[in-house]
Amino acid sequence: MADPALDALFLPIDDGTVPWPADGTLFLRAREGVALFARPRPGLVCEQGFRPAFDALQRAGFEARAEDDGSDARFGLVLLLPPRQRDEARALFARAWASTAPGGVVVASMANDAGAKSGQADFERLFGGAHVASKHKCRVFHAARNGADSELAQVWRALDAPRPILDGRYTSRPGVFAWDRIDAASKLLAQHLPDALRGHGADLGAGWGYLSDAVLSRCTGVTALDVVEAEARALACARNNLAPHAPRVALDFLWRDVTQGLPRRYDFIVSNPPFHALGGDARPDIGRAFIAAAANALRPGGVLWLVANRQLPYEQVLDARFASARTVAQQGGFKVVEARKST
Repeated sequence: MADPALDALFLPIDDGTVPWPADGTLFLRAREGVALFARPRPGLVCEQGFRPAFDALQRAGFEARAEDDGSDARFGLVLLLPPRQRDEARALFARAWASTAPGGVVVASMANDAGAKSGQADFERLFGGAHVASKHKCRVFHAARNGADSELAQVWRALDAPRPILDGRYTSRPGVFAWDRIDAASKLLAQHLPDALRGHGADLGAGWGYLSDAVLSRCTGVTALDVVEAEARALACARNNLAPHAPRVALDFLWRDVTQGLPRRYDFIVSNPPFHALGGDARPDIGRAFIAAAANALRPGGVLWLVANRQLPYEQVLDARFASARTVAQQGGFKVVEARKST
């Protein structure tokens, strides 16, 4: 699959403008792609907290880690693919600065339709300017660490910190899906969940934990819940948000790509599945894969409670994989579906 931002990122390196260092390179929000294989990349360390992208890097043979390991290691070159969310991107620029050795260089790339203009402005504000090029409908910008505003970097590092939201009821952080609010689809599903859910369940694509909290707050028959989420940053928030339920219910937090299947069998599953890929492209096949994974993991008679955009074509896979499926509610462009396995 084409990845223009990744291709643009390596332009100043492959044309010799930015040399590949001998003391190692850190790639923040790394993604596997053709540009990584164009030339040897010795000493490359990839960091990626989104499990499908992390798995792809490992399958391709790259050294990958899920998050900052807390070490004081500094690299001669730091690469990054900043996210669209501005506070998260600013924190990542500051993280790149902190991870770059004196005299080292930071290189970033963003698609024009994913906030490249504002990203470049923030990058230049932090680093005191930048060398900029445009290609593949992206902007790639680089600068030396030594010219950066270290005080601003310290301020920006804190922009990504977990923080209280919704009057302190929950904790979340910028960049997590619906990070500072209750997602309307999840709220609709929570309103229609039956109190009778019981046994061992799972929340697929749990985000920062809103649906899991709704289940555990209302369904006293639930004895165990697996909180399954592909984004490590979101899963850490869910762990914090659900801690009050730990004395009563066995909780397990799984950093996992649901589309690759689930490790256990369940009495019930709830899900608000994603339908966009990491780059933002619409991918209804991801939701269909969630439904298939749920069908495979449910015990006989088990039930899936699902919410999705009304227009998403999930009915075929629901009818094929479940004994019954019914639309419980439709509101605000969303549909709530109950699907049950045969006994």
